[in-house]
Amino acid sequence: MSKNSEAAKILREIAFILQTEEEKESEPNAIFKVRSYNRAADEIQNLSFDIGDIYKRDKLNGLLKIPSIGKAIASKLEEYITTGKIHYYEELKKKMPVDVSQFFGLEGIGPKTIKTLYSHLGIKNISDLEKAATEGKIRSIPGFSKKKEELILKKLQFFKKGGGRLLIGEVFPLVKRIEERLSKFRGVKQAVAVGSFRRMKETIGDIDYVVSVVSEKEGDKIIDYFVNMPEVKEVSGRGSAKAFVKLNIGIDADLLVVPAESFGAALQYFTGSKEHGVSIRKIAISKGLRLNEWGVFDEQNNRIAGSTEEGVYQLLGLDWIPPEMRENRGEIELAKIGKKEENARLSQLIGYDDLKGDLQVHSDSTDGTMSIEEMALYARDKFGLNYIAISDHTKSLRLTNGLDEQQLINQAHRIEEINDEINKSSNKNKNFRILSSAEVNILKDGSLDISDNVLDKLDIVGAAIHSNFALPIEVQTERLINAAQNSSVDIIFHPTGRIINRREGYPVNISKLIEVAKDSNTILEIDAHYDRLDLKDEYIRMAIENEVKLVIDSDAHHPSHYAFLQFGIGQARRGWATKSDILNTLSAKELLSSLK
Repeated sequence: MSKNSEAAKILREIAFILQTEEEKESEPNAIFKVRSYNRAADEIQNLSFDIGDIYKRDKLNGLLKIPSIGKAIASKLEEYITTGKIHYYEELKKKMPVDVSQFFGLEGIGPKTIKTLYSHLGIKNISDLEKAATEGKIRSIPGFSKKKEELILKKLQFFKKGGGRLLIGEVFPLVKRIEERLSKFRGVKQAVAVGSFRRMKETIGDIDYVVSVVSEKEGDKIIDYFVNMPEVKEVSGRGSAKAFVKLNIGIDADLLVVPAESFGAALQYFTGSKEHGVSIRKIAISKGLRLNEWGVFDEQNNRIAGSTEEGVYQLLGLDWIPPEMRENRGEIELAKIGKKEENARLSQLIGYDDLKGDLQVHSDSTDGTMSIEEMALYARDKFGLNYIAISDHTKSLRLTNGLDEQQLINQAHRIEEINDEINKSSNKNKNFRILSSAEVNILKDGSLDISDNVLDKLDIVGAAIHSNFALPIEVQTERLINAAQNSSVDIIFHPTGRIINRREGYPVNISKLIEVAKDSNTILEIDAHYDRLDLKDEYIRMAIENEVKLVIDSDAHHPSHYAFLQFGIGQARRGWATKSDILNTLSAKELLSSLK
């Protein structure tokens, strides 16, 4: 595991263990301590460079320059970098000898629950938990029941289904760092991470790299470099043009080295999907050609294409198909040269730099980690956005200190003041704007927990379900429909409530919701946080086909989370969304004029 990933993991475990401890009078700021560790973990996980390199260059001062890293955490990072351990972490583990990392992502099993399970049954890991639930022991603990025990078992089974595949956001920084290092290696012309990663799939089972070299003699050198990277745990095999390794994070990584004249064919072949590749090779065969990772060959075995992907597709009578679309779901028919009106969508997919704003941003007024002003300045100065909407939670979501009507009005007034302040104090993007908003809670009966007369005073309003997930599909769908038909609600946030590998989400008739969204001019959100990516790509395509407008939001609780927007864009591209399908590609003024 890279230093960044391992350090972030340790910091999250520290925060998790701290949450299991009873509140002490001696530590009145315990909640802020937990937040600090989680903030630092987020920042380190999403750094584009290694903390070991930062420390090597600038020592402790370099670590202190990382946002959200104060002296206490910087000292612990220094200890980890220089010794491989953090004494404070080791001491905490002695107090709570549970492998908390195994419980990360297991929906509904939080720090306090884990402490209770350990105290009563000595449960230290997932295997212990599953055994106790199967044997009916959990229901005997005060506060638990047979129903709760059955629910834990169900969640465990769903959790295990996702085993072996990592979320794209978990591996993205590491994959890109390796890709960049390979690209800069002497003798390498191009290096690209392919497979499901390049297609921006929600989860990644392994990582594949294709590298083109200046000359064949460079192949051995790049293979040697690859198998000896610090991220490599073990080498499974190697040859003159291939290497297979297992990384410290637990998944396999493969490298293929090809000459420049084969690079495009190798990209096409190893990007996938399998079904897309099979269909493309059938087209080649129908034309009397042979397509593989080394090129396109005629009947005399002459390579007639292969240096670029565009050349491969064009030879087969197709326009180039963006990787995110390559799932054999109609994209090949769409790409046939000559179908100008139909295949225009290929060139008009939303681009990774097209978003102008982010409409789900949380501040420290509720469960965010930074002030409104800090979230705004990061969005403007570090991520180049033109606007954000502060959409803090509302009053019935007590766990997040949700805001009531008066607090929302006060926040809206404060946002007006901040807009004036930040645009006067800087020469940067004086048109930047913070919009007042809220993530209003949809209650069990489909009503909202904030009155319409207050919501109408905000610039934009999102609504979401946060509880009662087990209700029947008819009831859940009706809850969402009621919210969509409310004239004060502009957006339905994370419409299905899923959390990838952790929670299936509540049952919803997505076709009916899309129908109502179209009739009521309600926007559906693509939540870009990599553990949600809600909507699914097939639902995005369904919405687009029904002319329902969408937005892509980061669901940011920390400034580093704005980086998640790229995953939402990738998801939108997988659903064939063009720039015109996504409303926050518009200016703030244009966006607001398009609402209900």
